[in-house]
Amino acid sequence: MTTEFNENPHRRFNILTGEWILVSPHRTKRPWQGKTEKQSMETKPKYDPNCYLCPTNGRMGGAVNPDYKKPFSFVNDFSALLKDVKEEKYENGLLYAESESGICKVVCFSPDHSLTLPLMSREEITDVISLWQQEYKELGAMDGINHVQIFENKGDIMGCSNPHPHGQIWAQRSIPQEVQKKSDRLLAYWKKHQASILEDYIIQELALDERIILENEHFVSLIPYWAVWPYETMIVPKRKIGHIGELSNDGKKAFAEILRKTTIRLDNIFGTSFPYSAGIHQAPTDGKEHPEWHFHMSFYPPLLRSATVKKFMVGYEMFANPQRDITAEQAANTIKALSDVHYSKQ
Repeated sequence: MTTEFNENPHRRFNILTGEWILVSPHRTKRPWQGKTEKQSMETKPKYDPNCYLCPTNGRMGGAVNPDYKKPFSFVNDFSALLKDVKEEKYENGLLYAESESGICKVVCFSPDHSLTLPLMSREEITDVISLWQQEYKELGAMDGINHVQIFENKGDIMGCSNPHPHGQIWAQRSIPQEVQKKSDRLLAYWKKHQASILEDYIIQELALDERIILENEHFVSLIPYWAVWPYETMIVPKRKIGHIGELSNDGKKAFAEILRKTTIRLDNIFGTSFPYSAGIHQAPTDGKEHPEWHFHMSFYPPLLRSATVKKFMVGYEMFANPQRDITAEQAANTIKALSDVHYSKQ
């Protein structure tokens, strides 16, 4: 990036969605302005008798969790989607609606209530990825399931209702609009170049080395050029892989390792359990061939200046388009300089 772009307002284009973001680096040239206090470290027990996700505990819906030792999944007791919904459409002038069906599942990452992904070992995270693979395959093979969304909301600031380490999977009949936007862009590039837009993008990013945080044999962790959130991060396979079900055993271990190190560094930015929403975008399960798809995992953390100062999307961002004050390059340099050792163990 030229000095002019890093110091003056400019727009950046998101190749995956076709949308723009306004970058205003002159407003906050240094990412460390403002308060930088650390939150007090909260110690959670390994087992909480009042937690509805801990092993052997009862859940609100009446079911009892098994004494699980590895990652465990179950159908959400309060699902946003229901499986057996009659297929209907409604149209009245300019009013449109249609029924939606699907399955929502909860994925407990560990029986240990005190852990989060950055505090888990590579082997433990590999087990989580294996369960994600199983769920993607089994849910995606069901009639009427055309998309499987794997995601995690971490931290109460992100609306997480339970601190036990867990994520969710929503599998549904329709393909969500954020995924459809990416599908259209990926397919257009594939048809034109017979190549993955993300594979070509990663080659360019590795050559520039301005936004790379971490890499290993199979994966890259970076701040995407078009990042919206202050420390938005993306993990991408170096070679095109349509969905996590295609990961080899070595690929799973490499994914687990870079996922562990990336989340450690996010925690280390402000010395706190860094909140975020994270999700995996991958090929739909609609029975069609998707040679254009290249799966990736994105992290959208809201913190900007300290462990307690949140970035909100307001005003211009709600009515015009997203805007950020620190550049992707500044964010990458901040995270890249941090230790791979979790702050709680330093």
